[in-house]
Amino acid sequence: MKKAFVFPGQGAQFVGMGKELYANSSRAKELFEKANDILGFRITDLMFAGTDEDLKQTKVTQPAIFLHSVILADSLSEKPAMTAGHSLGEFSALTAVGALTFEDGLRLVHARALAMQKACEANPSTMAAILGLEDAVVEKSCSEIDEVVVPANYNSPGQIVISGSNKGIEIACQRLLESGAKRAIPLNVGGAFHSPLMEPARKELAEAINKTTFNVPTCPVYQNVDALPYTEPAKIKENLIAQLTSSVRWTQIMQNMLKDGATSFLEIGPGSVLQGLLKKIDRGLETNGLQ
Repeated sequence: MKKAFVFPGQGAQFVGMGKELYANSSRAKELFEKANDILGFRITDLMFAGTDEDLKQTKVTQPAIFLHSVILADSLSEKPAMTAGHSLGEFSALTAVGALTFEDGLRLVHARALAMQKACEANPSTMAAILGLEDAVVEKSCSEIDEVVVPANYNSPGQIVISGSNKGIEIACQRLLESGAKRAIPLNVGGAFHSPLMEPARKELAEAINKTTFNVPTCPVYQNVDALPYTEPAKIKENLIAQLTSSVRWTQIMQNMLKDGATSFLEIGPGSVLQGLLKKIDRGLETNGLQ
């Protein structure tokens, strides 16, 4: 029996996340308070009793989801045979299996959030979900548009998120609908994540990652950039730096985990998005969530 732990990314947040954990565990309370000190503001107040608008700010969303996920994972005695995280969730996965300390993981997520916020403000841009087309059709259409527009998230068979300039996304949505997409849904996001427009954020984050010590994780971490498992700290760093401007190959990660013997999946953190995506790959999969 091989259990895989998977960690959600941005968009899974909700008001009240982590409140019960804080109230019922002295260890969790200690970690949350440590996070408040590291961040320099009481993120717990925003998580437990803020507003949806508070939580939507990238500088709050990313550390909030990271904290909820990692502190939940810390409460478990069971350890995974393999792990992965969707975009931001990759930092949660790495921290949960010891590749990063709690403190370093949080500092990197905070740096990532601020760098991404800055890149979004410098280049107004967006993303859209494309439903019902094969990957190759979406890839070809994006490559033919004379604007920045790329596949950003391969979420499940028939569901790809594209990312790019406002004009590029508008053109791509129209063309993909004409090519037979069931739906092309503009997303309410701050910018073009996982696209070349995140290059300024990638450079900023690379500096922070290169100054951080990474350890050998307790199990393989399947990384977003190529969907392959890694345990070597130097390679993990390299892949993590590339992640901001590369596609999230989530469909391929799930397929590779299954091929490598995963028998069940536990989603750790807010929401149940990843369980839903897993069911689109195989309805019979054993999936559970911990939030």
